[in-house]
Amino acid sequence: MKRTVLLAIILLLSVSHAQDFDSLRALKKSYIQLSGELFRDVQTSGVFTDSKTFVDCLPRRNPALIRKEYDSVKVLPGFKLKEFVGENFFLPESRYDSIRLPKGQAMMPHIETLWGYLLRKPDTVGNSYSTLIPLKYSYVVPGGRFREVYYWDSYFTMLGLISGGHFQEAEDMVRNFAYLTQSLKMIPNGNRLYYVTRSQPPFFALMVDLISWYKKDYYWGLQFLDELLTEYRFWMHGLEELSNGKNRSLYRLVLMDDEAGVLNRYYDSDTIPREESYQADYKASLKIPDSLKGLFYRNIRAAAESGWDFSSRWFKDEKSLLAIQTTDILPVDLNCLLYFLEDRLGYLYELSGSLERSEFFKTKASKRFRLINKIFWNEEDGFYHDYNWKEGRQTKVTSLAGCFPLYFGIARPEYAERIAEKIRKEFLMPGGLVTTLKETGEQWDAPNGWAPLQWIAVKGLRQYGFDSLAEEIKTRWVNLNGSVYKRTGRMLEKYNVENLELFAGGGEYPLQDGFGWTNGIIEAFFNNLDEHFSVKILKNNY
Repeated sequence: MKRTVLLAIILLLSVSHAQDFDSLRALKKSYIQLSGELFRDVQTSGVFTDSKTFVDCLPRRNPALIRKEYDSVKVLPGFKLKEFVGENFFLPESRYDSIRLPKGQAMMPHIETLWGYLLRKPDTVGNSYSTLIPLKYSYVVPGGRFREVYYWDSYFTMLGLISGGHFQEAEDMVRNFAYLTQSLKMIPNGNRLYYVTRSQPPFFALMVDLISWYKKDYYWGLQFLDELLTEYRFWMHGLEELSNGKNRSLYRLVLMDDEAGVLNRYYDSDTIPREESYQADYKASLKIPDSLKGLFYRNIRAAAESGWDFSSRWFKDEKSLLAIQTTDILPVDLNCLLYFLEDRLGYLYELSGSLERSEFFKTKASKRFRLINKIFWNEEDGFYHDYNWKEGRQTKVTSLAGCFPLYFGIARPEYAERIAEKIRKEFLMPGGLVTTLKETGEQWDAPNGWAPLQWIAVKGLRQYGFDSLAEEIKTRWVNLNGSVYKRTGRMLEKYNVENLELFAGGGEYPLQDGFGWTNGIIEAFFNNLDEHFSVKILKNNY
């Protein structure tokens, strides 16, 4: 590649987002539900059992007037904070609470009915004091307390929409995420202002790939090249500073000693309690020295960006939230997703005729491909592990994140065989696959199973010809969902795959029903999408 072209591409990738991040943080602080004395008092007082309730509330009038009145009345005898909040804010609605479904419906008709309840029409500007970021197209929410779209959830929801014939709804989801990258230069955790300092596992390229697959038109993805590049810039922000040797890690990047390769981690630019989980984070931090509180909050937020909030994956002692060290961990699943993004950019630039850019991203993908197998593969355990870059060693926690190299065709055939054997012997439970082999009380550990990870494992195993094991996992998961639905009439966020008589536990909130990605994967499995759909990988001799 010519030097001038290479420099131009590097410049293209290194556009600074620091000003954008600062602006987004400043915007959060301007909202009464997200900052200030009233916010802290409400979130620490227990007015709401779920901290997310207040940040989703809508002020009934100008927040400046509410603040002014609060300052004057809070000191008066007999003042009641809960009454003040009720008089000045509308509580968020939960449309799922009012669902009245026909009794005796089978699970699949129930899911089809649920799509209508979980679908949101394009947002209008409405109340300018709302924390909701309006979206231009319709979208599907998970359900329960999750009243907005969620980034990585949406890919698995889309699999169900596609397999069930809801093509326009799935395509609208892609266009919404494209709109968010245009507006925010990133895809936030969800379309709420309190999520704008973090993202979630980068599935946007997979969403584009999915729609292209069902349309049988990979040129369709060319319209999203700019947005895919913006997504890549977000995850690679700080690359120019990292490459000058002054820093080993910066934002979501870590410079590896080996071959000067770069791998990614989860991160958050804020060092305060999560606004939507303020009370839980604040209480947990009381056991942390003041000098370490900021780092603790950042690690909590970074784990939330991972979608695995929380799991022994992120704990130094493998059991306690107080030992969280998310930013020290290079996650295997994240780096597989970014490999696919690089691969996809290389493929789409090739389709567009931009061969120099295509070659640039193919080279990036090839390098990450090799690093994934070198850094994350554990020969002794026969599985992919996360990597602690500060300690220079792999973590000991074995999780279903180790199946992502199967999903993207990164694993060598001999690796895949050992992975399949470990899944069969250690992860396979009566109800499907357990998330990790550790029981910590956290929701992303044993004995819980989650729909997206069942899909990743099943499809990944099929990619390497382990169809019998894939079918067994799929059957057990579908049967468990069906059994719980028969008992409760509900589709749940997560399931206990070890004891089929018990519900899943852990987490900072009650077990949620709805539920977007559970519905999506069940519908995809029922329609055998796992047997027909394949992720398109360019992979030229990686």
